[in-house]
Amino acid sequence: MAILKILKYGDEVLRKKSKEVSKISKKIRILIENMIDTMYANNGVGLAAPQVGENLRIFVIDVSMDDEPLNPMVFVNPKIIKKSGAIKSNEGCLSFPKAYVDVRRYKNVMVKALDINGRPFVIEAKDGELLARALQHEYDHLDGILFIDHSRNIFDATQVLEENNLPPLEQDKLVCEDELEEEIVKQEKQDSANNEGK
Repeated sequence: MAILKILKYGDEVLRKKSKEVSKISKKIRILIENMIDTMYANNGVGLAAPQVGENLRIFVIDVSMDDEPLNPMVFVNPKIIKKSGAIKSNEGCLSFPKAYVDVRRYKNVMVKALDINGRPFVIEAKDGELLARALQHEYDHLDGILFIDHSRNIFDATQVLEENNLPPLEQDKLVCEDELEEEIVKQEKQDSANNEGK
């Protein structure tokens, strides 16, 4: 299989909304297999089709750790059907080499999608685990939304992008998430009060 070129932040393809896949053809299957190989070759947890220049609603994820066997999951035409809770997540992205920032995410998500054979399935990820965060991160790519659009601290994000010679933050793309932020701040206060009480 082929290792595909990953587009970097600043490429306009990453900002386009992707189209639904009408048929999982041989060409689509090859693209998916190449995406999985590309994800592994770059030590990624996930990869979305727009990142390899294809504005199609497809992403792949593998959250297996260390010595666990590889477990690639394929999502075609995914939809987030349920989301709740809020967490802070420190994230990076293969389209942003070496850049990591704190972002807001939902704690629990449920996604329905088709697998590589066109069979529908539903997956639930809870408690802010890596899978929950990865599902939201990759799903965003399909709508032209990038992880830095969820940045908790604009100044930190700006600095990180500068340090890594990446284009500046696009202020007009930032996602307004006041409710999530409130919940995260509340949790942080509670955690620090609990720690003080120990």
